[in-house]
Amino acid sequence: MKWNPQVAKDVKSPCVSLCKLKHEVCTGCGRTRDEIKDWKSMKRKEQLHTVELAAKRMKALQKK
Repeated sequence: MKWNPQVAKDVKSPCVSLCKLKHEVCTGCGRTRDEIKDWKSMKRKEQLHTVELAAKRMKALQKK
């Protein structure tokens, strides 16, 4: 069975410990400053959404 992040109990933070903000977005994980700050207080659904947004931002950063 393929791993599905939406079935997992805890959402893994996208942090890769390469923190550097550029225009309020971390170039290591793709999260905004506020998303990083609020991560632990977010509900699971919010974390999943944040991970999706961060992945899209990372793709955009890599194209530049």
